[in-house]
Amino acid sequence: MSKFLNLAVPAFGGAVVMGLVAYNFADRNITDMPATPDRSEAIAAYTAPPPTPLMAAVAQDGDGEGVFGLGRVALPEEVAAWDLDVSPDGDGLPVGSGDVWTGEEIFADYCAICHGDFAEGIDNWPKLAGGQDTLDRDDPLKTVGSYWPHLTTTWDYVNRSMPFGNAQTLEPDEVYAIVAYILYSNDLVDDDFVLSNETLLDVVMPNADGFVVDDREETEAGFWKDAPCMENCKESVEITMRATVLDVTPEETRARRVQELVDATRPGAREDAPAEAVVAVAEEAVAETGDGAAEAAVEEVAVSTADPALVAEGEKLFRQCKTCHQVGDGAKHRTGPHLNGVIGRAAGGADGFRYSGAFDKLAEDGVVWNAETLAAFLADPKGYARGTRMSFRGIKDADDLAAMTAYLATFE
Repeated sequence: MSKFLNLAVPAFGGAVVMGLVAYNFADRNITDMPATPDRSEAIAAYTAPPPTPLMAAVAQDGDGEGVFGLGRVALPEEVAAWDLDVSPDGDGLPVGSGDVWTGEEIFADYCAICHGDFAEGIDNWPKLAGGQDTLDRDDPLKTVGSYWPHLTTTWDYVNRSMPFGNAQTLEPDEVYAIVAYILYSNDLVDDDFVLSNETLLDVVMPNADGFVVDDREETEAGFWKDAPCMENCKESVEITMRATVLDVTPEETRARRVQELVDATRPGAREDAPAEAVVAVAEEAVAETGDGAAEAAVEEVAVSTADPALVAEGEKLFRQCKTCHQVGDGAKHRTGPHLNGVIGRAAGGADGFRYSGAFDKLAEDGVVWNAETLAAFLADPKGYARGTRMSFRGIKDADDLAAMTAYLATFE
């Protein structure tokens, strides 16, 4: 036997023995892999189409219980709680009633913060009164009085959605009272009017016949283009109006004018107040004569030469004052004093009316109502006469101030 075989045979035999020993011990610590489960049935069930289409399940007859396992049939009481709509023919109106004066109080508590004490609207919050004869203009004022065709819509909306942030908290009588006050603010009813489920349909809204059936699809279809222009349709774009002019945003210049007017005519104001804050003619006349006679003369001239259009505009604006004040023949004190002869009258000087302490202070300071002082007071009543009971928030438009004072100056 060669030397190579003497070495190789024992080595090979030892390797075989060691391999068998290693395999034997290693196999004891290995766990067999589980058999792969048969998922064919699960996959078939998952991918198979439903026995019936989904829409068939939704549209099936019956109350729907058990279809999706969600919800239940609404109780009759729950359906009734949401069944609040009122039809134009009065169907759905609850029994109840409310008068104008009660409505004024409720309106002041719940509505005036946005809509103004006289439904005139605060800032850009909706105006509820006014706008008569404006629907044919480029910028119509659509209010309850000028636009809404059915009073039931007013009642339904107030009852369903107001007051803002606390909807559906008003009792039916309160809703009737608020709607009565809104009608009064639009000069549609007298101050002794009582609105109820029996009288509501008797109120005919001014724009009841102002709506037509929308037939544009038939009458205007022939004017439509098959391929409307989608790009480069206009040669140029030109800005024709500013937001401040449209009163979309406040106009700072006009606001400053009003404030300067208030500051310049308030008792104790600085002598060097801006000249534009007062009426120039009256200021020059008083400066020349140095006494009240010139001021009275200027007021007389101003009244006699007042622009009729300005007076007419002031008459419209005065509608928001009628709740508390009267003018003209037979005018009497109401919540506020009558305003006949207010121009030239001392502040707090209407006989027979009990003024607040704020007006007593104005009287002590010798304030006399003229074009400037009256305009300043109307611009900011609570700022001019601190402590006044007058709840009016003021006229912020300088042109409206001029119109109001011109109108009041016509009553002696």
